[in-house]
Amino acid sequence: MLAATLTCLVIAISDGRTLTARCGEAGQHQEIRVRLQGIDTPERNQHLANRTREALSQLAYMKPAELRCNSNQHENHRICSVWIKPNEAPGPQKTLDIGLALLTQGMAYWNQADSEAQSPQERGQYAFAQTEAKARKAGLWREHCQ
Repeated sequence: MLAATLTCLVIAISDGRTLTARCGEAGQHQEIRVRLQGIDTPERNQHLANRTREALSQLAYMKPAELRCNSNQHENHRICSVWIKPNEAPGPQKTLDIGLALLTQGMAYWNQADSEAQSPQERGQYAFAQTEAKARKAGLWREHCQ
């Protein structure tokens, strides 16, 4: 259940699934803390937390983004899917879901507890991305297999 779509700039990365975005017009912008919908990553004090934070930073830091937020909140964070325009993509469209990209890289886990906020298509994409990352032993999954 989508509550809002916001056009923003990602200005800070807190951890592997949390960022801050500046949204709105210059002089009237607001900063929004966002938790990525549908994924989970190691907590700050856990093994590999820095790797997941760096992966999110490489994807999103200082990039224009479209936040597709649902009506749910987590603590003081909005829960959103965050979309950016890949560097190599033509046109201005924001076509890359960074949560899905992190799953594909093996740098996040699909949080099935959050899946009720996802469409059936998103659930299928997230489940497939995680299965493929596990099979390739990519990212975090390499650590689980040693």
